[in-house]
Amino acid sequence: MWQIRESTAKSVLTPVSGFLKEAGFTHSLSPARNCTYGCTYCYVPTMGIYGGLHPEDWTHWGQFTTLKTNAAELAQQGLRPEQVIYCSPLVDPYQPAERERPVMPEILEAVIRKPPQIFVIQTRGPLILRDLALLVETAKFTKLRISFSVTTDRDEVRRRYEPRCESNEERLAAIQELREAGLEVYATLAPLLPCNPERLAQMAIEASSRNLIGDPLHVRGTKPRGATTRALSFEIARRYDETEWFFPDFQEQILRRIESVAHKAGYEFASGTRGFGWLAKK
Repeated sequence: MWQIRESTAKSVLTPVSGFLKEAGFTHSLSPARNCTYGCTYCYVPTMGIYGGLHPEDWTHWGQFTTLKTNAAELAQQGLRPEQVIYCSPLVDPYQPAERERPVMPEILEAVIRKPPQIFVIQTRGPLILRDLALLVETAKFTKLRISFSVTTDRDEVRRRYEPRCESNEERLAAIQELREAGLEVYATLAPLLPCNPERLAQMAIEASSRNLIGDPLHVRGTKPRGATTRALSFEIARRYDETEWFFPDFQEQILRRIESVAHKAGYEFASGTRGFGWLAKK
C-alpha cells in the first residue's frame, strides 16, 4: 500500500522544454511528486533529478506520493492568459491518492479564476468524473482538453503492467461520459502495451468520436537521450514472451495498423509530437 505525504512547494508551473515544447506547450503543472499508480513502464523515475525527483522517489516509485499542499495557491499566482499548460508530465493528476486527498478541484478553481489559453489534463483515472461539473465550468473559461490514456484492449495485460490502474472498460466508459458532457476528450493509446491494435483503436474511436493519439513504449533504440521505459516492464515482457513490443520495427507496424483503422473510420491517428500537438493546438 502507498503513503500520502505533503510538502510546501516553491512552484507548480514550470516552463517546458524538449518534447512538450516541440508539441506546442509553454508550461507544465504538477500537483504532486511520485505517483501512486506506480506503473511498471513509467518513464518518470528514469528522469531522476532532471524530473524534479528525490532519490527516494525513483528507488521507491509508486510507494508514496508527496502532494504539494499549496499547489492551487501557486497556480493562481503563476497562471497567465497566454499559457498552454500540460497537467502533468510527472504524475497522474487523478492518481489513487487524489481520492483520499483531493488537490485537483482547487487547481481547477484557480484555472477558472485566472484562465490560461489552453489547459490539458493527462490522466488514466476515471476519478476525473468526480470533478465533471467543475470541468464543464472550467471549459467555459479556457480551452480545456483531456487526454485519457488507454494502453491495451486486454485486461490481463493491463493487470501485468499497470496493476493499480482501473480496467480498460472503466477507462473507455469515462472517456464516453466526458465526451457526452460536451468536453473535448482524446483517447490516447500510450504507451501501447501488448494488444489487438485494430480492436483497441476501434474501441477508442467509439468512446471518443475523435482523432487518436498514441505512442509505443520508449526504447533507447529510438530515443537515445532523456526519459525511457522502466526496466521492470521489460522484465515482465520477457516473462510473458512479449519483448517484440519494445522493438522499433514491430512498433512501427502497430502504429500503421492503428492508423489504418482510424482512416477507415474517418479519423486521423498520430504519434509523437504531432499527436500531442493536437492537444496544444490554438
